Amino acid sequence: MGSSGSPGFFVGWGTLSFINAGLAQGKGRSGLNWWFISLLLGPLATLLIVVMEPLSKGKAVSHDGKA
Repeated sequence: MGSSGSPGFFVGWGTLSFINAGLAQGKGRSGLNWWFISLLLGPLATLLIVVMEPLSKGKAVSHDGKA
């Protein structure tokens, strides 16, 4: 039996996605978007978040699409 089918694997993957969402928010990025990305990419998404530069407050895009 492979470990990829065990419930612990899915719990760990889901927990990592929540951690990644928090990391992304800490860098000024969308936590929800990175949560979805993390569900697909898992640890690779963690690496991407860690190596990305934080968004500066001047570069953040508001919800109406204006800088």
